[in-house]
Amino acid sequence: MLTIIIPTKNEEESLPRLLASIHRQTLQPVEIIVSDAQSSDATRDLARSFNARVVEGGLISFGRNAGAREASTEFLLFLDADVELRDPEFLEKAVGEMLEKKLDLATCDVFPLSDQFIDHFLHKAYNTYARAWGSVYPHAPGFCMLVRRSLHESIGGFDETVLFCEDHDYARRASEAGTFGFLRSTKIPVSIRRLDRDGRMNIAIKYLLAELHLAFLGPIRHNKFRYTFGHAKTKDKKQT
Repeated sequence: MLTIIIPTKNEEESLPRLLASIHRQTLQPVEIIVSDAQSSDATRDLARSFNARVVEGGLISFGRNAGAREASTEFLLFLDADVELRDPEFLEKAVGEMLEKKLDLATCDVFPLSDQFIDHFLHKAYNTYARAWGSVYPHAPGFCMLVRRSLHESIGGFDETVLFCEDHDYARRASEAGTFGFLRSTKIPVSIRRLDRDGRMNIAIKYLLAELHLAFLGPIRHNKFRYTFGHAKTKDKKQT
């Protein structure tokens, strides 16, 4: 019924936590596919130790598409390596609600793996904003997108020429071809490591400008927003 696809690059710290949380789920995926972008750490070996299949990845859209091409199940769940399914019924609830509501693409509210008030405030603000737009101007974070494989294939997957906010471009095109909605039965916990690295105000401004670009100029096919994919352990290593 379900294949989980995880694009990675140098995720030896975060990936095991996610994979362990998947193995504790009451509904088990048919397969976990890790699309790895030539990691220089132990990401691939760790993925295989959890019985995940590793395929060749690249930039994030390429990696998601590469994983989806290998899937044969009805549903695809795109996750990022730094999320964690702390609710053991996350998959069961998500798939069940998607079937009940007859959705083709779904996401859910996000909450930060943080004790800081500002992080919870920012994520709650995002949830409110995204839900307010609904399917009129759909927002679905790439770190948690549940989609029917037939819809993914019909829209040609992720547009690999879009370099930033590729997930919102995907959600927009998917909502035009199918039914989009927010799940209410569960939430997705997400790491705050990018907020810590880049700064909360910088991130907020970046995404505000990106929203304006999407609304008035369309998909972002340049790298002026300097989005990077992958994770480095230390500050002297750049995320690439």
